[in-house]
Amino acid sequence: MKIIEGGVCAAKGFTANGIHCGIRKNKSKRDLSLIYSDTRCAAAAVYTTNLVKGAPIAVTKQNISDGYAQAVICNSGNANTCNANGVEIAQQMCDLVSEKLSIPASDVVVASTGVIGEVLDITPIRDGMDSLAEGLGDNSAFAAEGIMTTDTVRKEIAVSFEIGGKECRIGGIAKGSGMIHPNMATMLVFLTTDCAVSPEMLQKALSTDIQDTFNMTSVDGDTSTNDMVTILANGKAGNDIIDTDSDDFKTFAKALNTVTVYLCRNIAADGEGATKLVECSVTGASSKEQAKIAAKSVICSSLVKAAMFGSDANWGRVLCALGYGVKDLNPNTVSVSFKSAKGEIPVCVDGAGVPFSEELAKEILLEKEIEILVNLGVGDYSACAWGCDLTYDYVRINGDYRT
Repeated sequence: MKIIEGGVCAAKGFTANGIHCGIRKNKSKRDLSLIYSDTRCAAAAVYTTNLVKGAPIAVTKQNISDGYAQAVICNSGNANTCNANGVEIAQQMCDLVSEKLSIPASDVVVASTGVIGEVLDITPIRDGMDSLAEGLGDNSAFAAEGIMTTDTVRKEIAVSFEIGGKECRIGGIAKGSGMIHPNMATMLVFLTTDCAVSPEMLQKALSTDIQDTFNMTSVDGDTSTNDMVTILANGKAGNDIIDTDSDDFKTFAKALNTVTVYLCRNIAADGEGATKLVECSVTGASSKEQAKIAAKSVICSSLVKAAMFGSDANWGRVLCALGYGVKDLNPNTVSVSFKSAKGEIPVCVDGAGVPFSEELAKEILLEKEIEILVNLGVGDYSACAWGCDLTYDYVRINGDYRT
């Protein structure tokens, strides 16, 4: 398996584009994206658990209920959520893609992201469809930019792998910077692959994967209203279709996980106002569930996040977060270390502090990527979660997000 160029266009048969159509006031910002496969695809998706859901989610659920789709359209700048005509607008977006690409409207995944509660005008989307569709090509970067809101960098990746002697590829783009919390979903992610996979096994692979990837990513504790992860598989790699839980399925799942972990780390690192990626690796847990709870408790703690911003080795905040998260925690067996490119420093062993150099700890925590290593000391299970520091800029960004 290797990382390759191309993003969502790396897999055979997929093209993409992103333009500024006029939803966003800033004309330098792309605000409408399209991904297209030249053949119909198996499709799978997972969605936000927030009870307040964007209208595009309802339309997408209905459209891919048969397990197939051929295109994805997504706008930024307006979430199309809590609008009386939201479903109608989302359906119109699908209709526009249908008319331009000559595919059924029911084969379109539709998504929106941005401000909640503002009416989405279909006019700029309609007016931009010619330019959007005619520009379809090897433009994954444009598509990635078109779905960004407060993101500061585009997020895309692709990998190649082999199944049955055939080269297969998976690529993806993502947006996510705020309203990110582990409670599926956590953002918008669009994945494409030319591997032949049945809709049922595609859904199984995605639903299983997100439990240890997107559900383990948190920026601010807010689960958004519009989040979804979708994957389209057109089978153009020519491998025998994966329709059972076989070794080929495991290979595919591993490739998918490589893509999703990369996107998770990028989303966490680009959290609103963030200056650091914070990863919490938990070992020695009594169960997988408790390992995941422990890792998420640490990366979700506002006090831990603030300490990471200040490069303060305040390990007591880590113990505090574990104490209200892990049901069977034994404080007397917990050990904690901080690690980065500058080295690793133990700060707590068996529930008690140990002497350490504050100067070295500061040097370690000043890095852009920080690992918090936690050993619960009671079992053999492990988990990993990703988050970021909490900065002044997070409040500034969200204080005037709508206006």
